[in-house]
Amino acid sequence: MSITSAKRHTFTIIPRNQHPISRKKISENALKVLYRLNKAGYEAYLVGGGVRDLLLGKTPKDFDVTTNATPEQMRKLFRNCRLVGRRFRLAHIIFGPEIIEVSTFRGHYQGLEANKNKVESDLITSHDGMLLRDNNFGSIEEDAQRRDYSVNSLYYNISDCTLHDYTGGLKDLQEGTIRLIGEEPEKRYREDPVRMLRAVRFAAKLNMTLSKKTAEPLSRLAALLKNIPPVRLFKEALKLLQVGYATATYRLLCKYHLFQHLFPLISCHLTEDGNSYIEQMINRVLYNTDQLLRNDTQVNPAFLFASMLWYPLLLHANTLMKKKHLSYFDAFSLAINDVLQEQCRTLAIPKKITNLIREMWYFQTRLSHRHNVCIHTVIEGTEFHSAYNLLILRAEIENNSELLVLSHWWKKRILIDPSNKITIPTILNCNEDLICSHSRLIPHYDSI
Repeated sequence: MSITSAKRHTFTIIPRNQHPISRKKISENALKVLYRLNKAGYEAYLVGGGVRDLLLGKTPKDFDVTTNATPEQMRKLFRNCRLVGRRFRLAHIIFGPEIIEVSTFRGHYQGLEANKNKVESDLITSHDGMLLRDNNFGSIEEDAQRRDYSVNSLYYNISDCTLHDYTGGLKDLQEGTIRLIGEEPEKRYREDPVRMLRAVRFAAKLNMTLSKKTAEPLSRLAALLKNIPPVRLFKEALKLLQVGYATATYRLLCKYHLFQHLFPLISCHLTEDGNSYIEQMINRVLYNTDQLLRNDTQVNPAFLFASMLWYPLLLHANTLMKKKHLSYFDAFSLAINDVLQEQCRTLAIPKKITNLIREMWYFQTRLSHRHNVCIHTVIEGTEFHSAYNLLILRAEIENNSELLVLSHWWKKRILIDPSNKITIPTILNCNEDLICSHSRLIPHYDSI
């Protein structure tokens, strides 16, 4: 990649013959948006992750556009335009399944000074410094300074195919550094605490290193994530764990004490040696998820959460049995409700996903009672495949002879059933001579 070096915070224009971005690699729909804006007399730039990935030789997942046209002007220009966002208005230009997101150049805001003499509903920032409203429009230079990380603040100008760098992003990209724009990282994190999660995600995804100033406030400010709506945190959690770099992301989340604010039920059981059943399960399911995504295989978020929360579920169920003298099934059912309710306080997992999680967990009991179920009915269950994979993970992690034989027994039933359409995953070789006694619904784990 031949790119002219850029000094930090110095505006640099890189001509077309000195950068590798080609219009052939840009989405046709993104080009349509860029050209129409340009033809109408507006400035139009490709910006953000799309530019970054093209410079790295990667295929962008999506393409974002920025312009000096206001949202209302864009709505008049594009019939397929829909305005979204409350904190900052964006235009979504819809081309069937592809949506091109277009933002107006953001300008500087007055920070806490703008809050003086305003009633609560009119505040621009919260008392913690988080931006509540951000519809200040400005120039492209101001917009570049308002973006989060320098590697995401590179602009491709459609009018002459030049690359514009206002924040030293090219140099950081070449050095493999994730750097928060601005001289006050703490202030930027307070404006939007989700930036902390984005820092970790970019570092893991791009295999880059956080600059010292960018990394230093993370652990101190991690608790600010409590101010983020659970609905938004759930979406961010999927970006963190279901994009193919979950294993590296998990390590960084733990390193900077961010994980505990996403999964408090799990983090309270993490150990120093990292070898508990809970941690083994997390590492295995995240590794498997990464491998599936890199092979372009769809993954089920319900399976991810069901696996990660399985052992916290068992621990809570055992506690309920001892404290309330409940039966296995009653404690297990009550624990399911408690665990999902508590997890949804931080991540607002949609009901359709929590219903699938419940089904996978209850399936573990049906799979364990193999002599008292209609095999054909169980195999045809909507979540049998995911529940079966969870059973395999449990057997591997615990090295439990009963679970190993049980998983192998179900594998044979699947192969025998002529109506099944399930692809058998890789499973540990089990000793078929082992005698599998009646599996207990909720094992008593003193230390998971």
